[in-house]
Amino acid sequence: MCDLKVLFLLFIAYSMIGWMIEVVATFPDTKCFVNRGFLIGPYCPIYGNCAIAMVLLLHNVKSPILLFILTIIICSVGEYITSYLMEKLFHARWWDYSKKKFNLNGRICLSNSLAFGVLGFLLVKFVNPFALSIFAKFSTLAINILFYTLLTLYLVDNVISFKVIIKIKDMGVKYVHLDNTKEITEKVKNILSNNALAKRLFKAFPNIRFKFNLKEKMKYLKDKAVSIKNNYKK
Repeated sequence: MCDLKVLFLLFIAYSMIGWMIEVVATFPDTKCFVNRGFLIGPYCPIYGNCAIAMVLLLHNVKSPILLFILTIIICSVGEYITSYLMEKLFHARWWDYSKKKFNLNGRICLSNSLAFGVLGFLLVKFVNPFALSIFAKFSTLAINILFYTLLTLYLVDNVISFKVIIKIKDMGVKYVHLDNTKEITEKVKNILSNNALAKRLFKAFPNIRFKFNLKEKMKYLKDKAVSIKNNYKK
């Protein structure tokens, strides 16, 4: 269909479009600009990943109804897996649809899946063919410059953002003593109040819920108590 460099550029483009959708969708509630995204840059990779999966798997589907159904499935599976993996990796729930009707474990819900299905349908039928026609006009040199520049920025962004999240998780485990989601989040926010990247992340995901293993916290408290006791004896 197209080479890997163009696919990556499409991934970045669709991730940026997804970021803009998130910003616009949250504006009525926030009444201000919020950088909605896990990463620092203006992109949401989950949109890019699902978009690339759809254009690769569904570009030959002719039936509009079948295409719509398949885009819903791909987007829903992508969102569910992303939510699950991020929770396992960072011990946090980045979004929660538990209060919405017809949700599955709070990770996906019917209304969002239908909306993503519509967007996915438009992407496969109209947006992606148009985007490919635009990139086809670019020279090989232009494609290479765009690819290596954006790839470098994207990788650096991932490294920095992951370090911030790991710091949030580690500091949360270190300083939080009660197994209470709300208090854990507030403690972590206070701990990192002077970290600009962390503050941006909490602003982007104000309802983020951190989860910690009780055994890990008990072990930390036990080790801390032993350390204090030993220092006191000295």
